[in-house]
Parts: sequence; C-alpha cells; structure tokens
Amino acid sequence: MSQVTPSSGSLRGAVDLSTLVNRSAAPAPTAESGSGVPLPGLFFDGTDANFSDFLDLSMTVPVIVDLWAEWCEPCKQLSPILDKLVGEYGGRLVLVKVDVDANPQLTQAFQAQSIPAVAAVIGGRPVSLFAGAIPEQQVREVLEQVLVLAAQNGVTGSAIVDGAGESPGAGAPAGEPEPAPLPPHHAEAYEAIERGDYSVAMAEYKTAIAQDPRDAMAVAGLAQVSLLARLQGKTIDEIRTAAASAPDDLDAQLLVADLDLSGGHLDDAFDRLLTLFPTLDAAGKDAVRTRLLEYFEIAGVDDPRVTRARARLAALLY
Repeated sequence: MSQVTPSSGSLRGAVDLSTLVNRSAAPAPTAESGSGVPLPGLFFDGTDANFSDFLDLSMTVPVIVDLWAEWCEPCKQLSPILDKLVGEYGGRLVLVKVDVDANPQLTQAFQAQSIPAVAAVIGGRPVSLFAGAIPEQQVREVLEQVLVLAAQNGVTGSAIVDGAGESPGAGAPAGEPEPAPLPPHHAEAYEAIERGDYSVAMAEYKTAIAQDPRDAMAVAGLAQVSLLARLQGKTIDEIRTAAASAPDDLDAQLLVADLDLSGGHLDDAFDRLLTLFPTLDAAGKDAVRTRLLEYFEIAGVDDPRVTRARARLAALLY
C-alpha cells in the first residue's frame, strides 16, 4: 500500500504536459545530482521542442513560466518584474519565457486564456499561478508561495549560474543579488516544511496570522501544511476503505476529501463535502464549511472550480 504523497498539481490547477515529455529536445538545461544544477543562466526561451528538458529541471529547481507575445503591452510591463525578482532569488528559481505565437502546443497545454499568464512547474507538475500584469509586491508573494509549495514537494535545489546569466532581451544580471528574505515566521515555517515538521510549520504560520490577520500568504500556507499534516503517515487504501465503509463518518469523509484534493481532484473533493453538507448537524456543517474554506485557499480564489464550489456552498448556507 502506498502512502499519500500530496502533489503540487492539487494546489493551483495543474494541467497535462505529458504530450511534450517524449519529444526529441533542442539543447536545454538538465538537472544533475546534488543540490546545485549547473546552468548557463537563470533565463531561457521555452519552445514546444525543448520544454521536456525544463520538466526534468523542475525536479530540482522550481521553474517559472512566462507566457507572452511581442504584441502584448501588459506582457512588457510584467516581464521585467519577473526578470528582476527571479534574479533576486539567486538560483532558487529559473525563468522560462514562452512566446505563445511561436509555441501553440505549450500555450494550449498551459490553458492560457489570456496573456500575460504565469505558471510554475514543480517536480514535473505544472501549476497555474496568475494571469495579467500585477504589481511587483504581489508577484513576489506568489513566488514565495511557489518556494513553499516546492519545499512541500521536495524540490529544494538551486541553479549554479555559469557565466553572466543575463535575461534574453532584458540585460539584467541573474544570480548576483541576494534573495529577498522571507518574513521571519514564514522562513521558520519554510525550514520546518523542508524537514517534514508540519506541526512547527503550522505554529509559525499561526503566529504570523496572529500578528497580521491580513497575511494572505500565511493563511494559504497554513491551509496547505494542515492538509499535509492530516495525510502524513496514512495510506491511500486505508483512507478510501474507511470512507467507503462508513459513509456517515464525517472524519472519514473529510480525510478522503483531503486525499482527493492532494491528488488534484478538486471537483471530487468539493462535491463530496457539499453533497454531505445538508445531512449534517450544526457542528458537522461548521466543520465542513471550515474545511472547504481551507480548500479554497489551497486551490486559489481565482480557480473556476473554487468559484463554482463557493457559489454552491453559499446556496446551502443561505
């Protein structure tokens, strides 16, 4: 029986890039053993032909994907921000730029409805991040969440830049500036996640929230780590067997919903709990509502599946 291994795909709307994995690739970076990946820089052009190599690289270093086009004015606002921030992280992130006009298969694979669109690839799994040109501070917060998510999935390597490492077209030096530090409690939580100590990570996020209830990154981080902690040490078979044998056991149904979410099956997790909701007493309804709100934070409020589930929950509540 296999233990549960929550994946990044459950956290920001994963899409399927499997059609690109087996292509014969043009030269591109590949990960080597150890904590550092020797690279000629931190900025690359991604294409339909070479993107499989970046999937390999993402097993060691989180890859940020910038989907853009020459005619796109908001892209010209966002791209320099991504260049700057990825450089500041000093090799903990790599940036891949994808021209959507020249690479239709990648564009379709990332389900880019509009541009600019930004995604990440972590451990070979794509994760949608945001669309549109957003302020630098918001981009920084998203990238910090990517690093937390990467740590949760064991992707904690860094790129060792060989040479100047300049961004194509941007001229910005990569890998020289020190990475921007995380807030103290976020940093402690990040380190705890890396060593698998989820209780300490949760305590650090709770402290951060107590100090600033508007700390959205801490709220999302707490929801993600709480999910990982609930699933830690359990097997898929025992979770599903318990839920199937006790359909009225709220704890068993909540745990199997956690399992659905961790595997990227958001609609299944939402439907399971929303279907159960009307049959519960007040305490049970409150437990389900609280768990669903955690799921909304994990999946991201802009995910259309969250929008649908939120509307359905509101209808049940009112």
